[in-house]
Amino acid sequence: MENDTIVEQVTETIQDTTAVNSMVDGVKKLASTPVSDWLPDLAKTYLIPLGLKILAAVVVFLLGRWIIKLIQRWMANGLMSRHGDATLHSFLSHLVSVLLYFLLIIAIIGILGINTSSLVALLASAGLAVGMSLGGTLQNFAGGVLIIMFRPFKVGDFISAQGMEGVVSEIQIFNTHLLTTDNKEVILPNGPLATGVMTNYSKQGTRRVDWVFSIAYGDDYDKAKTVLRRLIDENQSILKSPEPFIELGKLNSSSVDITVRAWVNSADYWPVFFSMNEKVYKAFAQEGLNIPFPQVDVHMK
Repeated sequence: MENDTIVEQVTETIQDTTAVNSMVDGVKKLASTPVSDWLPDLAKTYLIPLGLKILAAVVVFLLGRWIIKLIQRWMANGLMSRHGDATLHSFLSHLVSVLLYFLLIIAIIGILGINTSSLVALLASAGLAVGMSLGGTLQNFAGGVLIIMFRPFKVGDFISAQGMEGVVSEIQIFNTHLLTTDNKEVILPNGPLATGVMTNYSKQGTRRVDWVFSIAYGDDYDKAKTVLRRLIDENQSILKSPEPFIELGKLNSSSVDITVRAWVNSADYWPVFFSMNEKVYKAFAQEGLNIPFPQVDVHMK
């Protein structure tokens, strides 16, 4: 039994030595052969086909990128001319761009001679693994689809969400871009944006403006109310219907607070709000109405 084992080991050693010697002989033979003898065969068999594949891949990439940009321009012109919907155009443009570039990469890989069926299966497996680890990203994609389907807001709307306020400038696949009033760009993930609390100030055509104007105790309340009514009637941006509301809201510790409510078009909200504050301040001073400030009376014995 031991003799048989020794014979097998010796046989394997001889075979390994023979293989190594054969390899060494092949290398020596290749080294001693002039380059002009084997280089044409190598170029014909490997280098030229590989170079042609690379050249074809580059041409397909450049042509494919040009076609993708052409399709994006065609989509932009078609959607904007038919629907004028910048929201739908922004989302679909990014989605189609990603899909087309993915197909272009698959085509280039196939031109290079790589088995695309195996690659697609590998990418599917990798995509599943990545998708499980990037649940938030998939949630953002689903949120983007929900935003496009149910339209809680659109490009150009002024919204408040996740502690941020601004005008929607772009809705992408995973994120929504806002421009704040001081021209800062804020990027919000679509997942929480689609499922969380969001206020859309542009959804309705009209908004109500609320003020609280205060006068001092002892001032003529009816006179103050008449002044406020006159200022509202003079402002052409304030709607007549619903009728403006002016009533005594609260008897505060240091002031008599008058609540004023008026309806305006959404685009006129801030201009009306600020102009009314300025006009009331000047009118009260002219009419002898005092805008009080907090004060405390101290009696000493």
